[in-house]
Amino acid sequence: MKIAALQMVSTPDVARNLEAAAALIARAASLGAGLAALPEYFCLMGRRDDDKLTIAETPGDGPIQRFLSTQARQHGLWLVGGTLPLREPGRERVHNSNLVFAPDGTLAARYDKMHLFAFDNGREQYDEARVLDAGTMPVALQAGALRIGLSVCYDLRFPELYRALAVPPCDLLCVPSAFTYTTGQAHWELLLRARAVENQCYVLAPAQGGKHENGRRTWGHSLIVDPWGDVLALQAEGEGVVLADVDAARLQVVRTQLPALAHRRL
Repeated sequence: MKIAALQMVSTPDVARNLEAAAALIARAASLGAGLAALPEYFCLMGRRDDDKLTIAETPGDGPIQRFLSTQARQHGLWLVGGTLPLREPGRERVHNSNLVFAPDGTLAARYDKMHLFAFDNGREQYDEARVLDAGTMPVALQAGALRIGLSVCYDLRFPELYRALAVPPCDLLCVPSAFTYTTGQAHWELLLRARAVENQCYVLAPAQGGKHENGRRTWGHSLIVDPWGDVLALQAEGEGVVLADVDAARLQVVRTQLPALAHRRL
């Protein structure tokens, strides 16, 4: 299956972001992608953390969810919907939720980001726990012939999550992200390639990439990594579509020649 990472530079305007996402999804479909993945916060990069609360949707209902369903059905592909804020009844905080829609537009999976980012180097300060509730469960799904493990951004730093997803092993790990420029420059590609090598699977990493209207700069470098840790395709900054093929034969060769997954003891 051909897979696509869609890189965006999202704005504080939901309508503009959905328009940009629709154009990228259409482009990926025209290039033959059977699965496309949007970045974290594809629908909104707000001016304040609590802007997420104003656009939060109820699970199963809302314009952003309808948009994702329609796009998947219209183009007949699996769509990993980056993330959007979902609010459970009675909760003030929201989940940063990754929804996957099947080619017929039905919801196939929901994963709520488990690890909430915090960072303070004296110049940049982030604390997602101010507005987000953490998810509690790893989620994997079967998308056609592919077993896909879901994760979001900061999850990438916690290899135990990916080990939990590896029962049975995944063919593909998906990591929609909005890495800061500072942390991305230091660790983004290093961590993605490590997750691919240790789990002997493909990694699909769509990212926010550029200078946003809210003043934030994200690292970008959306990429696809193969099970040997080779980067198959990459885009540094700006909107774009990153494409590669998931090759079942390549997965089998890597796992047969170096059966590390079978050698696990913990």
